[in-house]
Amino acid sequence: MTNPGPRATYLRVSVTDRCNERCLYCMPAEGVPLKSHADILRYEEVETVVRAAVRLGVRSVRLTGGEPLVRRDIVDLAARVAAVPGVEDLSLTTNGLLLERLAVPLRRAGVRRLNVSLDTLRPDRYRAITRVGDFQQAVGGLGAALAAGFLPIKVNTVVIRGLNDDEIEEMALVAAGRARVPGLGPAGPLVWRFIELMPLGEGHALGDKALVPADEIVERLAGVASRSGLGFEEEGPLEPPLGAGPARYFRLGSGRVGVISPMTHGFCSSCNRLRLTADGKIHPCLASSVAVDVAGPLRAQATLEEITSLLARAVAMKPQAHRMAERGPELIRRRMSEIGG
Repeated sequence: MTNPGPRATYLRVSVTDRCNERCLYCMPAEGVPLKSHADILRYEEVETVVRAAVRLGVRSVRLTGGEPLVRRDIVDLAARVAAVPGVEDLSLTTNGLLLERLAVPLRRAGVRRLNVSLDTLRPDRYRAITRVGDFQQAVGGLGAALAAGFLPIKVNTVVIRGLNDDEIEEMALVAAGRARVPGLGPAGPLVWRFIELMPLGEGHALGDKALVPADEIVERLAGVASRSGLGFEEEGPLEPPLGAGPARYFRLGSGRVGVISPMTHGFCSSCNRLRLTADGKIHPCLASSVAVDVAGPLRAQATLEEITSLLARAVAMKPQAHRMAERGPELIRRRMSEIGG
């Protein structure tokens, strides 16, 4: 069943299925089978898809991966996308490991906003979660992004019971300016966002008990606000660019926190996203195997009008609701590193 009147104003572009970390809720320790170089969309092909998306009403574009910064010449792609008429907001999601050298070039290329994934404030735990990542390198990247003028920065934490849920309050205090990220000097605004664990790929193996529901997260945020003498209130729907996604935002003192609840409070009816995979598939839903191929038509010299029609078909296929709660076999096979999160 499809959404009544589906729309798409936000395109997430996965530029690579490769990643320099192996987060335990995302992929196995040995990694995943990688697409060949020939299968990955070239930058001019990505640009064509973005141009087609703009014709449908897309105004916000986010570059994702895998880890987008491992893709060679990613700054050049950012500049190409930022220059497409109609793209009003270009953002990028990263684990931050390569930001120290790329933050300034990305800013100059036209990237306006960054989301930085950081699932813990503890170096030893960071290593355990990412298996190969270096906490200080990630923090160095976060500091470089702040220095480059990316304000505010959204910090994304996937909350997993028994693994990092004991850090919710401390992270919230960082957002409120009452605590610091270890190794990071006085920081500009960090909007800390807490995300419910989804049973995609390796996340499925963690089981139902690993899910920390959004209502519990909000209750704990309210609790730390009360204990710290901070005001706490939900804000109304935020306008793009800050409000382009599905998060609920709360004022916490002078800071802001967000909660994203794909499992317990679905937002499918208002979903405005399309996802372009690195190998040229348009997915109308993160949790569905339904996809429209654009790589083949692009390489068969399809016109911009034809690519636009393919994207319109994908929009029309957006489901009324995802089926992640059913934990079907197709979800176990799907990894966010392969479809852009």
